[in-house]
Amino acid sequence: MYALGRDIAADLGPCAFALPSTSITAGGSNDNVAVNGATIDLTALPGGARTESVAFLIGARAVLAAAATLTVNAKIQTSADGSAWTDVKDTATILTLTGGVGGSTETGTGRIGVALEYCRQFARVVVTGDMSAANTDTGNLFGLAVFGGADRLP
Repeated sequence: MYALGRDIAADLGPCAFALPSTSITAGGSNDNVAVNGATIDLTALPGGARTESVAFLIGARAVLAAAATLTVNAKIQTSADGSAWTDVKDTATILTLTGGVGGSTETGTGRIGVALEYCRQFARVVVTGDMSAANTDTGNLFGLAVFGGADRLP
C-alpha cells in the first residue's frame, strides 16, 4: 500500500528518449568525443503538457582496469528551430566510475537538469565520456529525459 494511496514515482511527468546507446573504447572510438542527444520537441510531449523542468538521466556501464576511470560530462542545449543550438546549462561532470582491484565492471547514473523557462521549443543533452586508460577499457552510455512540473494536467 502506498502512503496516502499514491504511487509518487508514477506521478512523474512525461519521459522521452534522450541519448542513443553510445559505445566508447579507451583511446579510440568515441573516447572524449561529444555526442549529441536526441532532439526533443518540448511542445509535443505526451499529454500535451508544457512542463517546468527536465532532468536528463545518463546511464553508464564500463569495463575498467584497476583504478581506471570513466568520467561522464554533460551539458544541455536549446534551439528555436532544431538546427541552431545554444548552451542553456554549462558542461558539468555528472558521473565518475572507477575500476576496482584487478579490474571490474562498473555501472552508474548521472543527471543534469534545467528549468524549461530558459529553453526554446527544442532541447537536447550533449554527453562526453572520457576514459582514462588506453586501448583496453570499454563503456556504454545511454539516456532518458524526465520532465516535471506540468503547468496543467493532461
